[in-house]
Amino acid sequence: MSEKFSPTLRIGDLSDFIAPSQNCVVSLKKPTSKNPDKPQVLISNKKQTEPVKISLKDCLACSGCITSAETVMLEKQSLDEFLLNIDQGKAVIVSLSPQSRASLAVHFGLSPLQVFKKLTTLLKSLGVKAVFDTSCSRDITLIETCNEFITRYKMSQATDDERSKSSLPMLSSACPGWICYAEKQLGSYILPYISSVKSPQQTIGATIKHHLCHKLGFRPDEIYHVTVMPCYDKKLEASRDDFVFKMETQEETSPNEGLWITEVDSVLTTGEVLDLIQLKETDFKALEESPLNRMFTNADEGHLYGVSGSSGGYAESVFRYTAEVLFGRVIEGQLNLKTIRNSDFREVTLEVEGKTVLKFAICYGFQNLQNIVRKVKMRKCDYDFVEVMACPSGCLNGGGQIKPKAGQSPKELIQLLETIYMENVLVTNPFKNPLVKSLYDEWLEQPGSEKAKRYMHTEYHPVVKSITSQLHNW
Repeated sequence: MSEKFSPTLRIGDLSDFIAPSQNCVVSLKKPTSKNPDKPQVLISNKKQTEPVKISLKDCLACSGCITSAETVMLEKQSLDEFLLNIDQGKAVIVSLSPQSRASLAVHFGLSPLQVFKKLTTLLKSLGVKAVFDTSCSRDITLIETCNEFITRYKMSQATDDERSKSSLPMLSSACPGWICYAEKQLGSYILPYISSVKSPQQTIGATIKHHLCHKLGFRPDEIYHVTVMPCYDKKLEASRDDFVFKMETQEETSPNEGLWITEVDSVLTTGEVLDLIQLKETDFKALEESPLNRMFTNADEGHLYGVSGSSGGYAESVFRYTAEVLFGRVIEGQLNLKTIRNSDFREVTLEVEGKTVLKFAICYGFQNLQNIVRKVKMRKCDYDFVEVMACPSGCLNGGGQIKPKAGQSPKELIQLLETIYMENVLVTNPFKNPLVKSLYDEWLEQPGSEKAKRYMHTEYHPVVKSITSQLHNW
């Protein structure tokens, strides 16, 4: 590994949603004559095979290895690059995820609000211009997701002649590991079911580069936008071609007209932020607590604002909104989530006059995820909406989070994270967020508008793996 990498980034440490391994998890598969639809792993037949080179195009972003192509991308998303851009005078903006706040809070024995304020102090002392909160962009994501689901649900209730075959179930789109797997392994039969709404990371990236930068007095090309995330796959997400746009200026002689701009320039994992704290030899707990930026932060002096659900609360938010808008049912208190297979697979239903009108699921981890995928492929999935996350236990358990301390089990750490995640957080309705309301008034117009679709939605593409032809020739 290159010495330019953060010490966090080691093969043994990378474990987003598949157990870390120095062997690529892209199986060498070949269908059998008896069952052409069911692949077999050739290694299980004791057939000797030569190692196959895996390119970034083939990579599932499972964090089991790092390819040579990935190293180039990851070097651009390192602590060295982050500090270099500060030194070069870029207007560096950092957007902090709530899951990363929770991880740092558990590590230092602080509350997430204290972590947010102390980290703001540290980053600004280094030269960062502003620190924002992806809980705020998540509210935009949730609003757009609610709007998209209502549209799909109404389409599914139309006559057979009008009904879209791919309207339901609607699958959430915030997890880049899931999206990467869907594009590279599942292809066109699953992609139409995935929500077109961008993740909170890319939503805040688009918001900063297209709108907030002007309010801050900068051009998009003058801003270096960094997000702090719980997972390495967010680095790959930020590098997607779909999230790059051509800069347009109103200055006739501008030398940067037509320059390609990235919504998110770099992603640092929670572990890398801990590396930064240690690199600067900072007594983090002793830092002063700075006021939080009110331009794009879900907080006041005493509380953070958010939604319940450690991975963004997609199923819960959409379920509550749909129940009220379409069926006039206001759901108070916690949802009655029923565990199906395990704690990572739960469902909730709404009944009206004895009939089930809504059926939602929360599905975390690859084993549960693949069960959903099989049902969708066979058209036997009876869920209307599924919140999909590739990591068991969801985003709090992302591979970029701080690892358990000596003597602490991963299960114990997850339990602590889930407990502290909502500390100082007041659960609120995303539709009532005044910052988000002003963004729609000033810029996006309304949920589902053409502007909202342009900036807050994306497309997915089946990826033809370059390794495929090699495997089929065996």
